[in-house]
Amino acid sequence: MEHVDPYTLLIEASLIIILSFFFGILSKKTNIPSVLMLIVLGIVLKFALDAMGMGNINFFPVLEILGIVGLIMIVLEAALELKLERDKYLDIGKSLLIALIGLVLSTWVAAMILEYFVEGMDTGTAWLYATPLSILSSAIIIPSVTGLKASKKEFHIYESTFSDILGIMLFYFLESQMHGGEDGLGGQGIEVAHQSSQLVEVLLYLGMILVTIVVSLIASYLIVLIFQNIKSHVKLFLLIAVLLFLYALGKKAHLSSLIIILVFGLLIANMKLFFRGRLKQLLNYKQALHIYEDLHVVTIETAFVVRTFFFVIFGITISLASLVSINVAIVSLLIILSIYLIRFAILRIFIGKDILPQLFIAPRGLITILLFYAIPEEFIVPGFEPGILLFIIIGTSLVMTLAMIRDKNKTGAALRKVGETPVGYERWRAPTLAETIVEKDPEH
Repeated sequence: MEHVDPYTLLIEASLIIILSFFFGILSKKTNIPSVLMLIVLGIVLKFALDAMGMGNINFFPVLEILGIVGLIMIVLEAALELKLERDKYLDIGKSLLIALIGLVLSTWVAAMILEYFVEGMDTGTAWLYATPLSILSSAIIIPSVTGLKASKKEFHIYESTFSDILGIMLFYFLESQMHGGEDGLGGQGIEVAHQSSQLVEVLLYLGMILVTIVVSLIASYLIVLIFQNIKSHVKLFLLIAVLLFLYALGKKAHLSSLIIILVFGLLIANMKLFFRGRLKQLLNYKQALHIYEDLHVVTIETAFVVRTFFFVIFGITISLASLVSINVAIVSLLIILSIYLIRFAILRIFIGKDILPQLFIAPRGLITILLFYAIPEEFIVPGFEPGILLFIIIGTSLVMTLAMIRDKNKTGAALRKVGETPVGYERWRAPTLAETIVEKDPEH
């Protein structure tokens, strides 16, 4: 590959960010997710790179780093939005339960579909492949639901954030199970021992989650107490560097690192709840509040940039040829259908009849892609076509788009109807003295 002028790269990167900004504006007007526009932009750039003989560039290392940083920023951005108020505890618990049940049932059904239709897919690998396809995309949902009423918007923020975290935990748990059980899965003579071993592993995993939460709380308290006393103007990116360091360190220690990010975001967004009693005396609330407000801005900006380049590079790396496969279409459509049938049943049980447009807001996105690329090489199934991934991402995003447009038009029509209906009025006159006496004493 010929040497690329750094100024050319700078111009191209700047144009991509500028276009992404306008995609965001266009998304608010049309309800088309900006993510789809970024993927299409990446596909167009792929054709341009092929035409210039530069189509063989390996973007995967960049895509992986952008995905990890983007995931951290998106979860942190969502956590900073969550207010743990007493009257919201029920809503938070309900969102967590819906996210958990939806994730498990969607993964189970998708795994059965993959095992049946994809050659070389056994039960274990089917569950591993199905998990990323069952995770809601907070990267798409959170920017898309700003126009909904407050209760529905909060529900989607809670649900998508929990889905991200639970989905990642399930994926890495399944991966650890497959690594630990490769030798025992084939032997029937040790089936009972293997089941007992699995139970122990589940309990150990839950114990590790509890340890992660405790460590996250301690680390979050220390970060807030230390950073509130730092006078330097560069402390925000220092804080982000510390969070990235803790996340990577947690991954190396096989902890659920995303919990660290979530707990810190929740703690700094709800300082009055976490700093009580003697801890309250240690907190400089005004200084800590400045950190929260500035961090919120930096997180939003960083998530925007990282998300932009991630989806553009993903668009460059995908193969459109796999989309024309009949098998891809059948598998994808069956999984998409199962997503909405399961979602309908869960929302109908837990929410009731008012489930629109929530029913159709279930897109797949960044974490789906990130976890798909994180599948270990020894579990790669050649028969699985990447077009399934792209088909489901585009399909669920388009369904969400149509639902949001319909909801927006319905709301607009209701407002116009109210505005066009004349308000009735009646001419009023002051009562006479005689009328007042009769009203007070009808017998006279």
